[in-house]
Amino acid sequence: MTKIAVLVSGSGTNLQAIIDAVDGGSLPGIEITVVVSNRREARGARRAIQHGIPLVYFPLLPYKNAGRAREDYDADLAQIVQGFGADWVVLAGWMHVLSDAFVSRFPQQVLNLHPALPGTFPGTHAIQRAFEAYQRGEIDHTGIMVHLVPDEAVDAGPVIAQQTIPILPEDNAETLEARIHEAEHALLVQAIQRRIPPG
Repeated sequence: MTKIAVLVSGSGTNLQAIIDAVDGGSLPGIEITVVVSNRREARGARRAIQHGIPLVYFPLLPYKNAGRAREDYDADLAQIVQGFGADWVVLAGWMHVLSDAFVSRFPQQVLNLHPALPGTFPGTHAIQRAFEAYQRGEIDHTGIMVHLVPDEAVDAGPVIAQQTIPILPEDNAETLEARIHEAEHALLVQAIQRRIPPG
């Protein structure tokens, strides 16, 4: 089996999509060996527990409070993930930018899902920023992508899969976000199928 770690910060709907694909046979030879959440109350953490997947709660705040470097947190996070035997890492709504202290431990083996097309709206609040750009008449579509994380650049790296999402006249920020999240589930599974070799 090819073992993957999934890192989450929020609701975990993309984690659920991976779980469903593994259970349904769409990702044969793939095992989720650990889920890491940086937020104790994240719904994604509860999803891991409900499905019997090992869960690690690993917040950044204690490192900040102790005056420790961000690289210390990332190095320890990498050690945790490696301790569960994970070969690949999938960032499914993980809200930290990982430094080289983490990424270098998994060269070309970290996938990130981002709710925008390559080169557009990097960082947080990408959907809201895209909708505001639409309202200003600057764009008529946005999208989603899954890419490799080769270094510390934010939402940049070789693209594995992408999909354009039109912004409809009747859309508001909430309906656009809902359609984007729905599309993310399938695209993330497709990217894993394309990039991560089954064990």
